[in-house]
Amino acid sequence: MKNDIDKAIEVLRQGGVILYPTDTIWGLGCDATNEEAVDRIYKIKQRNDQKSLLILLDNAGKIPSYVGSVPDVAWDLIDFATKPLTIIYNDAKNLALNLVSEDGSIGIRIPNDDFCQRLIQRFRKPIVSTSANISGQNAPQNFSEINQELLKLVDYVVDWKQDDFSKSQASSIIKLGNGGEFKIIRE
Repeated sequence: MKNDIDKAIEVLRQGGVILYPTDTIWGLGCDATNEEAVDRIYKIKQRNDQKSLLILLDNAGKIPSYVGSVPDVAWDLIDFATKPLTIIYNDAKNLALNLVSEDGSIGIRIPNDDFCQRLIQRFRKPIVSTSANISGQNAPQNFSEINQELLKLVDYVVDWKQDDFSKSQASSIIKLGNGGEFKIIRE
């Protein structure tokens, strides 16, 4: 795992794109503060850049560094979530502008996964996470389902967990308003 993390960090620092296992499904990732790297992910996925991507942080205490305000209910949702949860917050800040949704929001997840935790801690910045597929295609539930053409378009493919064939699922998504209102986007 250490070798994979070292190589992934080197690529991220150079503005590259990695393909890596997350706490949910395999993802494409890059430095969430680098607009050129984010643009590459949109091109790799053949995805409209009007659809925002989410970021991973290593701990919830860093959320205020990337959003204007954190509704109180967010802390409860994070503490009591029983499965991976992405929360969409208003007023994104300190991120690549092409990463943020047109309405100024950003999705953030705190992964409960040793590899992701170590990667983000060592990188010291948020990392983009989006499913490792071409836009419109099914998200891969394990490494073996990833389109082989996609593997050629990234700068580094993490070896860790490539031989894990268990089926993974995407996170739940909840959008929070500043007044505590919320909308379930995906269960």
